[in-house]
Amino acid sequence: FLAIAARKGLTVEAYDDAAAGTLDKNAAGKFAMTKVVLRPRVRFADDVDPATVSKMHAAAHENCFIAQSVRTEVSVEPGEL
Repeated sequence: FLAIAARKGLTVEAYDDAAAGTLDKNAAGKFAMTKVVLRPRVRFADDVDPATVSKMHAAAHENCFIAQSVRTEVSVEPGEL
């Protein structure tokens, strides 16, 4: 996300994430992280259109190595800082 913001010339003043995970048994009956929800809150130096921020979160998630590598469901629910 931060790299995308930098490429767009946007200054991020604050970035915080209230991530939460669910530990449960998977299909094999083993304990595993079965779901992770990211709740990033971002404050920019200037006003940024919420639709632009939403697209940035979607692009960051789509290109995230970890989100694309793990078997756990990972979702993003952006919040405001």
